[in-house]
Amino acid sequence: MFKSSWDILAIGNLNHWSGCLSTVSYVSLGCPKALVDSEHIVTALADENFEVVGENSEAGVVVVNTCGFINQAKAESYAAIEAAMENEQQVVVTGCLGVEREELLRRYPALKFVSGPGDTVQVVKAVKSLNGESVDRFYDPALVGRDSGNRVLLTPEHYAYLKIAEGCNHKCTFCIIPTMRGPLTSKTLGELVEEAQALVENGVKELLLIAQDLSAYGLDRQYRAKRVSESSYREDIFTLCNELAGIAPWLRLHYVYPYPHVDKLVEMMAEGRILPYLDMPLQHASPPILKAMKRPASSEKTLERIQSWRSKIPDLSIRSNFIVGFPGETEQDLDLLLKFLDEAKLDRVGCFTYSEVEGARANKLSGALSEREKLDRQDIVYEHQATISYKRLARHIGNTLEVIIDGEVDDQVVGRTIFDAPDIDGRVFIEGAQNVKPGDFISVEIKSCDDHDLNGDYLGHRIGLR
Repeated sequence: MFKSSWDILAIGNLNHWSGCLSTVSYVSLGCPKALVDSEHIVTALADENFEVVGENSEAGVVVVNTCGFINQAKAESYAAIEAAMENEQQVVVTGCLGVEREELLRRYPALKFVSGPGDTVQVVKAVKSLNGESVDRFYDPALVGRDSGNRVLLTPEHYAYLKIAEGCNHKCTFCIIPTMRGPLTSKTLGELVEEAQALVENGVKELLLIAQDLSAYGLDRQYRAKRVSESSYREDIFTLCNELAGIAPWLRLHYVYPYPHVDKLVEMMAEGRILPYLDMPLQHASPPILKAMKRPASSEKTLERIQSWRSKIPDLSIRSNFIVGFPGETEQDLDLLLKFLDEAKLDRVGCFTYSEVEGARANKLSGALSEREKLDRQDIVYEHQATISYKRLARHIGNTLEVIIDGEVDDQVVGRTIFDAPDIDGRVFIEGAQNVKPGDFISVEIKSCDDHDLNGDYLGHRIGLR
């Protein structure tokens, strides 16, 4: 899971608000979807003249946006809550773990307020009340947080996550996201276009589209036609990407299921309208395990689609996540996963051990593995994939690639290619970079690599990029 390291960034992004009445400490945990929720809450608090900072023992109120996806994430959330309470601060809890309200209040009776994910309005009301302010004012959930306006970014200012839908309709047995975040609820195409335009006008160079299942966008709205820019459009992922492609220089897709209609998205990538990058959570490759997981895909069909996509875009970058140690997983199942990795030649792989999250149907399945067995299998997958990732990266050696600057690490300029998303993928370490700043697009000649990162020489800025 991800823990946001935004505390320094956010303070800088909030400097243009003045007249602050009180300080609120904010801790954001979890995935990029939760990070967007945090951005809306932080923006709403700033609109109400609160000074929002990172972890701060002097703040009177602490808001903790929790994650409850797996047990490790729960432990991190509990630790953040306990750290705030140690300083005798007033603690407000929101996020995915907040759906377990009764358990949280039993565990921490001193909590002042608990809510589930995305509840910007109630969190703001709670903070105002704890600060002794009136909460009688009418709040419009569509306006609070300025979803499509001057949104505070908890990422570096040159990229932003655009959450196109909330919730999920899938019934995966290892997951409780539908319980936490509800069924699929898509934003309207018009709202998303407006939000994207506002982000780009404020300096965003890369939009990263996120949802629990990106390819299902609009299904809950029955893909009905809407009028946008004096024309009628279907609200589906293809129309959305077509509208957004001309707004931001880089458009990246996360959490795309391997359905046949992804072919149309790959065609848009081949045309250069979307970055040639797919984040596709496959979870496993063994047919019995996929069936037990209730996953909507087969490894054979997925391989066929990957081969078809790469015939159109040889450099298409694909990352995926897998779960090992699922109940009933045999050594033969693990071998099938390793064979799949050999054939799919994925660029990046994340591997998680199965976690018995309370409420997940898979917990009732027989054949539970020990934690030691799970960790051993995780190590096997990572060691196996390292060779594949190295070979995929090595193909770039000697080539000149377009790179977006992210900043510095240990006094060395770093950036990313079109093949790498922030935080989860690799970086390019750049020698000889001159007069560069975050968000700049430059040309880099790749000289070497390991199984995760590239190294290269600065050749110059990209002039007139898009």
